Amino acid sequence: MRFFPKEEKFFDHFEELADKIEEGGKYFLDMLQNYDSLEPKISKLKEIEHEADVITHRTYEKMHKTFLTPLDREDIYALVNKMDSIMDMIEASAVRMVLYRVKQPMPESIQQARILNKAIAKVKLIVHGLRDMKNAAMILDACVEVNTYENEGDVILRNTIAKLFQEEKDPIELIKWKEISELIEEALDVCEDVSNIAEGIVLKNG
Repeated sequence: MRFFPKEEKFFDHFEELADKIEEGGKYFLDMLQNYDSLEPKISKLKEIEHEADVITHRTYEKMHKTFLTPLDREDIYALVNKMDSIMDMIEASAVRMVLYRVKQPMPESIQQARILNKAIAKVKLIVHGLRDMKNAAMILDACVEVNTYENEGDVILRNTIAKLFQEEKDPIELIKWKEISELIEEALDVCEDVSNIAEGIVLKNG
């Protein structure tokens, strides 16, 4: 063990990815709140998503080349994979709005994006805390908060779909907004997945 110290640089990658997801989440919310000049904004969001992919694959490569990792390999893979999926869902939500020629976002979608950003902020706190298991209590508390945000998102999604079926007369518009709303909620669901993985890591290593 003395000759093969654990490679701690993995935490740098986790934190870099969490920071990139936060950047993407904030950019998505800003796009919804300032819904104009969409093409360059989508390009920027795609760029952020690509940068997250690069960090993710760099982490995978390091995992395959490292003899002793600071966490179990399956935990590293699950954590990074799910973190990257948050950014994937954000980008997919934004792209649908352009593909479907959405004129203005629904107020509920902006509300969803705000809650998503709150969850992402907690995910960032959790991920930055993993470097030191003295942060275990803080991490577990933040995991509970992510779960609370995900529940809030579920309520908004249910209310949004109910409203669409009650008020939207155009079935095409209904289908568009149902899909977009579900994609944003899926990003929130994946935030909860990340918190569940982190919780397992803390319970295993704390």
